[in-house]
Amino acid sequence: MTPYELLVEPLGYGFVVRALAAAVVAAAVCAVLSCWLVLIGWSLMGDAVSHAVLPGVVLAHVLGAPFALGAVVFGFLGVALIGVVRDGGRVKEDAAIGIVFTTLFALGLVLISVTPSQTDLNHVVFGNLLGVARADLAQIAALGALVLVALLLKRRDFTLYAFDPVHAHAIGLNPRLLGAALLGLLALTCVVALQVVGVVLVVAMLVIPGATAHLLTDRFGRMLVIAPAVSVGAAVLGLYLSYHLNTASGGMVVLVQGGLFLLAHLFAPRHGLLGRRIAANRRTAA
Repeated sequence: MTPYELLVEPLGYGFVVRALAAAVVAAAVCAVLSCWLVLIGWSLMGDAVSHAVLPGVVLAHVLGAPFALGAVVFGFLGVALIGVVRDGGRVKEDAAIGIVFTTLFALGLVLISVTPSQTDLNHVVFGNLLGVARADLAQIAALGALVLVALLLKRRDFTLYAFDPVHAHAIGLNPRLLGAALLGLLALTCVVALQVVGVVLVVAMLVIPGATAHLLTDRFGRMLVIAPAVSVGAAVLGLYLSYHLNTASGGMVVLVQGGLFLLAHLFAPRHGLLGRRIAANRRTAA
């Protein structure tokens, strides 16, 4: 099979084209948001929210409400519960996050097991990229566009909040409101990525692109370009590999992202393990 056939053959199937479109949108949205999550140090919070939205998504399905509504409600509920557990005793924040998100995730699994439905809700947990329907793609595109527009319009405020919330408060911004807005966008982003990789692997798409870009540049503006480029490239390559190797599509997308992060971690010019040594050897030789 020629390289041209390798590229073109999958596009002859409508479900692959829809999967490719959904993967690209989800990868871009998750990557842009991941830049702020990495800078603020919210990687574990991203894991918590992505798991906490599961019962909200299931309940929204039962009630016939939009998935996004249930996700946002339970996303904020999870964050509120973390604050209550953390502030109410001797439990530290990391332990509070672990307790809350695992409990809510377990609640979601229980609700899935007892919910009578003609729809297999297990795709919410593990993803079903090749099963994306036109209605799913429309929802992914609409929510993805909403999140991207909000992030780009408020990027300066979010960036200042990430770097220096005290200064943000001093110039009249409300750090608490900005944090709440980011959490809301995080919940919506989880809904965007659910169909692609499922709840279990959403956190990978929310952390790996930003972490990879952070290794490759020290400028935040460049991170906002590098992270989506890396993430979208990994989504496309991962989907093609899953098609030709007959493997799980969502898992392959995340696996490629992890491979790209490993390359950056090793060979990034300034922050890579081997990149620093190579640069130091060149300076010594000069």
